[in-house]
Amino acid sequence: MKVIKSQTFPKERDLYASKDLKLINCKFDGVEDGESALKESENIIVETSYFNLRYPLWHVNNLEINKSVFSENSRAAIWYSYNVKIENSKLNGIKALRECKNIELNNIESISPEFAWKSLQIKSKNLKLDSEYAFFESHDITLDNLEFKGKYSFQYCDNVTIKDSKLDTKDCFWHSKNVVIKDSIVKGEYLAWYSDNVTFINCKIIGTQPFCYCKKLKLINCTMEKTDLAFEYSEVDADINSSIDSVKNPYKGVIRAKKIDKLIITKDSKYPFETKIIEKD
Repeated sequence: MKVIKSQTFPKERDLYASKDLKLINCKFDGVEDGESALKESENIIVETSYFNLRYPLWHVNNLEINKSVFSENSRAAIWYSYNVKIENSKLNGIKALRECKNIELNNIESISPEFAWKSLQIKSKNLKLDSEYAFFESHDITLDNLEFKGKYSFQYCDNVTIKDSKLDTKDCFWHSKNVVIKDSIVKGEYLAWYSDNVTFINCKIIGTQPFCYCKKLKLINCTMEKTDLAFEYSEVDADINSSIDSVKNPYKGVIRAKKIDKLIITKDSKYPFETKIIEKD
């Protein structure tokens, strides 16, 4: 493997189609404002380096990045790439990851308004993410200790597992399928509308109008706070260890809670009321 240390690459396609290359303490920066520095490359290792130019890592197969920084100018940094491992780094450009496969993220901080769209096989541990749209249409996702702040996260996703995490978001999990969230806090408005087979285990749910139009929704040993107008038109099996502000027009299933402050069943409901309500001791 060829090793390059402490060099700056400012031009367009400076290292185009490289193979078996290790970059240490390098910079992708300069007045030339070049783009696509490592496009179409293979077997690339990057350590303690700085990216400040657009599209540096498109169509890269077998990529490892450690202790590196992608600035806000590194727009669309990693697209169409396979077998990507990033550790101890910052990903701060818009659209940081897209249409990638087999991604591993460990100890990452990221500010990226559109993060990890249309990607497959994402694994992460200790990810701190600020993103307006995150994980749109991505599948096969496993996240451990995610600290997320933003909007419109995990829409149209399939096969997602999240544990020991904190999510501050809205319109989260819309139209998503086969999702499990464990031991986490999920705060936001309009949670998991139109979802299918979503399960929350040992979670705290906060925010208005959660869980509408859901299919096969499960909540196991959860609490709910400031959750009004919940479960409208949903198939639900819920075991809640707190009160619920209000439940409106649930379709079918069972809701167990310490108390439901207000149960709203309207005459103009589009679905019959076939839900069993149980107030726990």
